[in-house]
Order: sequence, then structure tokens, then C-alpha cells
Amino acid sequence: MAAEHRAESAKDLRFDLRIVASWIESGSRVLDLGCAGGLLLRHLRDTKGVLGLGIEHDEDEVVSCIAQGLSVIHGDINTELPGFPDNAFDYVVVSQTLQQAYDPTILIQQMLRVGRWGIVSFPNFCCLQIRLQMAFSGHVPVTPELPYQWYNTPNIRVLSLDDFWAYSRAVPFAIRRSLAVNPSGEGKARVVRFWPNLLASYGIFMITGV
Repeated sequence: MAAEHRAESAKDLRFDLRIVASWIESGSRVLDLGCAGGLLLRHLRDTKGVLGLGIEHDEDEVVSCIAQGLSVIHGDINTELPGFPDNAFDYVVVSQTLQQAYDPTILIQQMLRVGRWGIVSFPNFCCLQIRLQMAFSGHVPVTPELPYQWYNTPNIRVLSLDDFWAYSRAVPFAIRRSLAVNPSGEGKARVVRFWPNLLASYGIFMITGV
């Protein structure tokens, strides 16, 4: 029964969260910023014995997490992080949320203050599909990765994989591990090694302070 539960937990994970989970060591302390319904935290708890905590602004999602026995704070990641002590966690995860942050630099700095490692994933706004759609349609692109119109998108910033590499030197922070990927169905991802800034839909980075 426990094995079936673990299989279901993995099956529910979004493709980037599967990669994130594979980077996290068993028994770690993990803070998931913008944890939504807690799929990553539940998977890490059930498969790696992780001691996890989430922060989520959506009250219904928080209720869902608590119903699963997960520890989640109802609040804003930008205002909650300063209340945590230094080095309280091994990993701090920001999955597809960085482009929604009002001040990403402060968020990154706070992540690396309270955690030894940060893991960040985000959609690549400069991939080929988006470039072509803008060139030929003349409209802000709508894709499976960015399924919003300009007037209802939660994304207040746009960035590419190359932008993030340049950003790491400006803040600064160190990128210790990275993958450029495209979703390939059934929660899986295909790694893009050739021209990733042009051909990959998403970037996933493990970062640390310098």
C-alpha cells in the first residue's frame, strides 16, 4: 500500500518538480516557496523522509496541504522569509514563481540566507516557439507553458536562460547545477543541450551563495 502511495505521489508531479525532487538529498530540511497543493512536499516526505515546510498565499491550497498532513504557512513568500533564521533549511525551492516576484533579487538573497542551496525553475521567455509566435502574430504569445493573456498573467517579469546566467553574476550567486528542458508528456522532460536558450522551454537551476 505504501509503495502504491509513493507511485501515485511521483505520478502527480509536474515534470520540473520531478527533477527538483531528484536533486534533493534524503532526510533534508526543505522550504517550498509557493508550494501550491503540496505535491512536491508530499512526494519528498513519502519518498525521501524530508522535513518539509511550505509557504502559500492561496488559502484553499493551504487547506489542501494541511489535509495531507503537510506543514504549510499561509502567507506571502516576500514577507515571510525575513522571519526565518539563517541556515534553517538545506534547500529552498522556488518553482515557476521567480518571474512573479516583485523583487527577485531580495527573494534570491533571502533564499540563500535561510537555506544552504536554492533551487529555481522558470519558463524560458526566449525559446523559439515564443519568438516565432511574436514575430508572425504580432501579439503577446500564449503557449502551453505560458497559458495567459497579457491582462490576466501572474508573470510580472520575463527572463530567458541566458538572462539568469547574467543575473547570477550581477547579484551575485553561484550556479552549481542546471538543466534546460522541454516537457515531453506524462510528467517527463527532455533535456536540451544544443542551443538551450533558443530551444528549451524551461530552466532549472541549483544555486548557492558566493
